[in-house]
Amino acid sequence: MQPPCDDSERFERAVAQLRDLLSVEQLDTDLYRAPATSTRPGRVFGGQVIAQALRAAGHSVEGERRAHSLHAYFLRAGDERKPIIYRVLRDYDGGSFTHRRVVAVQDGRPILNLASSYHGEEPGFEHARAMPEVAPPEKCPDMASALAATGQSMPPFMHQRLEAFDVRVGLAPPAEASAAALPAQYFWFRLSRPMRADAILQRVVLAYASDFALLGTALIGHPTPLFSPRLQAASLDHAMWFHADPDLDDWLLYTMDSPWAGHARGFARGALFNRTGTLVASAAQEGLIRPVSE
Repeated sequence: MQPPCDDSERFERAVAQLRDLLSVEQLDTDLYRAPATSTRPGRVFGGQVIAQALRAAGHSVEGERRAHSLHAYFLRAGDERKPIIYRVLRDYDGGSFTHRRVVAVQDGRPILNLASSYHGEEPGFEHARAMPEVAPPEKCPDMASALAATGQSMPPFMHQRLEAFDVRVGLAPPAEASAAALPAQYFWFRLSRPMRADAILQRVVLAYASDFALLGTALIGHPTPLFSPRLQAASLDHAMWFHADPDLDDWLLYTMDSPWAGHARGFARGALFNRTGTLVASAAQEGLIRPVSE
């Protein structure tokens, strides 16, 4: 029997597994496959399907163009026990932009449609939202400790999903903590061990992480939490815009708020900043948040 590994080995393994998870196998031209991730029944994490679809699309993009936006619609729940097939459609290769569509398929039925656009660097007008004044990650509790302080525990599937990341829960800036402020939350996160990924894979990993808590923001202030049996919750669509090269080996601040909820749906938007305050990406999501009887 092998001796138990220390946390360093566990985190190294988790990051390596994440890199493998976000890789896709080429079956034919513009046709890729991601293997099953479990032998037990379970729903595939939406961020995984988005990230794998973006990875598949990126294999068909030549030159120095990088993803600057993606728009995805979740059609059906994916099954963790089955592989996912990704079909890439080369819609457009222009002088400045490249557009790709991806259909993710299980059992012959689409589970996600994704459109992504790619653009090379060029000069232009510049402005950006400033990063809010949130306590640095070193002064923020990790997610498990923050949940324990409120009498909650992290669901096992969430613990497994986050193992490759160091996640800290930030406090709202004083100016945004009033009763009239929008529902909001703040997370610092980085990979638990360096991945040293290239710029293309960094965007893929960021797309994966962007789906962690966005929809849950729409439930802040309501009586039913995200993982309650009295709630039917599912992402409906997800959009991202990449403004600069992210570095997930270092801290990123994910600020999220929800300007609207209604009709059993919730809408949330997010901004991601690096440690120096540069806005590196924006995100938005609408999801089903339907109250149900136990």
